Amino acid sequence: MGVAVWLLVGCDSSVPRARVLPGPDAGGPVDPLDALCRSESRDPGRVTLHRLNRAEYDNTVRDLLGDTSQPSRDFPPDDHGFGFDNNADVLSMSPLLMEKYSHAAERLVEAAWAKGTLRTCVLDPATPEPCARDLLRSFARRAWRRPVSAQEVEGLVGFIALARQHGDGPEVGVKLALRSVLVSPHFLFRVELDPAPASSRTHPISDVELASRLSYFLWSSMPDEALLKVAERGRLRDPVVLETQVRRMLADPKARALVDNFAGQWLYTRALDFAQPEARYGFDEPLRQAMREETRLLFQEFITGDHRLKDLLDAPFTYVNDRLATHYGLPPPGTDAMTRVSLEGHPERAGLFGKGALLTVTANADRTSPVKRGVWVLEQLLCKGPPPPPPNAGGLAPTVDPTLNIKERMRQHRVDPTCSGCHTLMDPLGFGLENFDPVGRWRLKEEGGAAVDPSGELPGGKVFNGVVEMRAVVKQDPDLSRCMTRHLLSYALGRGAEPSDRCNVHDIAQQAESRGGRLADYILAIVRSDAFQQRGGDTEGPKP
Repeated sequence: MGVAVWLLVGCDSSVPRARVLPGPDAGGPVDPLDALCRSESRDPGRVTLHRLNRAEYDNTVRDLLGDTSQPSRDFPPDDHGFGFDNNADVLSMSPLLMEKYSHAAERLVEAAWAKGTLRTCVLDPATPEPCARDLLRSFARRAWRRPVSAQEVEGLVGFIALARQHGDGPEVGVKLALRSVLVSPHFLFRVELDPAPASSRTHPISDVELASRLSYFLWSSMPDEALLKVAERGRLRDPVVLETQVRRMLADPKARALVDNFAGQWLYTRALDFAQPEARYGFDEPLRQAMREETRLLFQEFITGDHRLKDLLDAPFTYVNDRLATHYGLPPPGTDAMTRVSLEGHPERAGLFGKGALLTVTANADRTSPVKRGVWVLEQLLCKGPPPPPPNAGGLAPTVDPTLNIKERMRQHRVDPTCSGCHTLMDPLGFGLENFDPVGRWRLKEEGGAAVDPSGELPGGKVFNGVVEMRAVVKQDPDLSRCMTRHLLSYALGRGAEPSDRCNVHDIAQQAESRGGRLADYILAIVRSDAFQQRGGDTEGPKP
């Protein structure tokens, strides 16, 4: 029958098993979603008007103006939704943020003008309009990520007359126009216009809107000239052209944004910046930096390499320097630079579960946390996260013998009917990682002297002993590919995956796996999908 499948349906004392249907060939399991999705229509969903988040703003002014000062450091923090800070529904606009945008626009224009970046022609004091018209048309097209109309250009050129009325020269007027471009909704938001605003009918987005979706997905930045030109010619939906553009963009250094902004949030690498383990564990800034770079370099190889995305769980290589290798108990590579090394002979370190960054952010400052680690596996890899704990839920009971290992001390969670349903699912996955201390060092005994017990049993009777066997169980779970798709799709669209997306997710995962299961295969399946290339109307009402 294959690997056991379990589903969490509530926090109670019994967790039902999922039904596994026998397959028509050799008894393999049949996915019940296959039949459902053959008959169910696809809803691409609706994306709220999408404000650029701080990372997207910085990357966009970098590519537009060559400015690397990261002006968004002065902006208020972005909110998060569905695990990501590019979720359009939570990217609100406040008066304070609008004031920050205005100040940033002034500084950016003055700096770029001083460097000559924006002065593509010479303003004739007597007749500055022809030069200004060309300059502003080109700049607005790139900044607004679409062709601009003659009326829009003339509106910008009008700032020269406004400056003249106040006794200022044409240069002042042009700089005011440039600033207005940078505070326009067409720059600050990713605008997608409905051709029939009163209709709820699903419709394709335009090619230039598709180009922006693609560039902010892969680069967290504006389309470059090559992508924008293809979109303006109406050729981006051609399957060959689209795949060519995707592969070109993934090979570009700007695809590092997928590492920092998608993987950094999906894999919790960003949270490492705020981890503060107790001093006795020897955690310091060089170690933090090495852990962060290890995860970044590992994921980067999955962008450019030929690895299946599922192999993130057990990749037999990693990146370490002498400091991190010593921390892990690996042979030092003899350098402070991060170096790719084989993990042959050290299977416990293979894949995500052996990475110090993940193990540190899913632990407490003074002890491991099987609950946090188990929940991370359930939510980020299997999309089976538990509901919030009941109001009366507490931590470890203070009366429990501290010389017992953590599994024994947490046994009460699995006895208490209020908590047992959730903890029966969460805790075993966390116990599988108990050989790693709060900063990811390998151990055989806990700090109190009790022997580590990394075995576990999941609902459905699947048992494992240690991280190697536990990750094999997770990798075989049929929900793994769908869950990875769900997170990647949420990030790509800038909205949370809804129940109506189940067939979108199912189709994308199947297509990606049938083409090899590489990260690029998942990305291509997403950008080819109706969910990525279409949108629902904004008005309420039944869709035809």
